[in-house]
Amino acid sequence: MLKNFMKNKKGAVGIGTLIIFIALVLVAAVAASVIINTAGKLQHKAAVVGQESTQQVASGLQVVKITGHSVDQYNLDKIAILVSPNIGDEIDLATTVVTFSAGDRKMSLLYDSRNDSVGGLVRLSKANGTCDIFEYNDVYALGAWPFEDPNYGKSAENPNEKKFGIVVLQDMDNSISGEHPTVNYGDKVLLAINIGNIVGENIGNRIRIQGEVVPEFGAPGIIDFTTPPVYANRVVALQ
Repeated sequence: MLKNFMKNKKGAVGIGTLIIFIALVLVAAVAASVIINTAGKLQHKAAVVGQESTQQVASGLQVVKITGHSVDQYNLDKIAILVSPNIGDEIDLATTVVTFSAGDRKMSLLYDSRNDSVGGLVRLSKANGTCDIFEYNDVYALGAWPFEDPNYGKSAENPNEKKFGIVVLQDMDNSISGEHPTVNYGDKVLLAINIGNIVGENIGNRIRIQGEVVPEFGAPGIIDFTTPPVYANRVVALQ
């Protein structure tokens, strides 16, 4: 019975069958190619998104401490923000923005990219480890403040008054230099701000200051403090 049944079955042969077979193979090949290309693109995009997410989560700047300089018991003219990078990629301080608000005034500051031989950036190795960070001196022998003291030669035309400078405290690989000072894990710098010049007047007592140190990518450092009711010392711990 089975033998008779098999004899009655005939295979499809001819050029038409060959064309159909080749068409099926081509369709399967095209479909496989599309799937492979799509999978490759998705894999690449997932890797890029994962890397960017890691940068945003692991990278950033943290505000370690904020110190102020008072001219008398009622006026604050300078602040120094000690920042250090989180674990993650390097951060270019030239693309970092410092924002802060004091009362109804809100400011955004960029890095003063002048050559570090004339200001903008000061390495304590060029001065000495015991110099006064709030004092300006041409050769950094006595002070490490990167800007001219606002109490002397104060000029509205001086663009430095609207920007922040950098005092390098720790930089083992000398990556913090030039127009693109770059911090990596372990580096510590002070962001120097002539806050009295920037807001147009010195900061008084019991003033709420809020802001952020915003890097190009990663988590920003938080600035949030209220000035004391009286500045008992020349150097004041603010945050």
